[in-house]
Amino acid sequence: MNGEVPNIKKWVVFYPIYINSKKTVAEGRRISLAKACENPTCVEIADCCNHLKVPNAIEIDKAYPRDFMQRGRVRIQLKKEDGTLCNPAIPSRKQLMLQVAELVPRHPGRTKKQEAPSTSSTTGSSKSAKGGRKKR
Repeated sequence: MNGEVPNIKKWVVFYPIYINSKKTVAEGRRISLAKACENPTCVEIADCCNHLKVPNAIEIDKAYPRDFMQRGRVRIQLKKEDGTLCNPAIPSRKQLMLQVAELVPRHPGRTKKQEAPSTSSTTGSSKSAKGGRKKR
């Protein structure tokens, strides 16, 4: 265990905000809006990294500096100690973000959450799009 702790400090940091489609670039998003996913969590990101066979560790108590209310980050090992890639298909952080953002919407926990609200909510009341005061 003691040998693993210094290694984690050298791993790449991955905050969920990096691939969140609800955030702007100024708020911390690092990939294009078209490729980003909606509100990813640390657990979903870690599961996607496990699927991609990339070593990772979740740090729940850490927060993103620009949005400290959202807790959690994932540490990911892209390169081994000798400098070789852990997964040759993922050579960089950006490539990892794109791959994870593609996998998160298909996460098993996410698909179950999305099925329940979509069946219960149908079309709402048909109010006109105009609002505000009427002109005299």
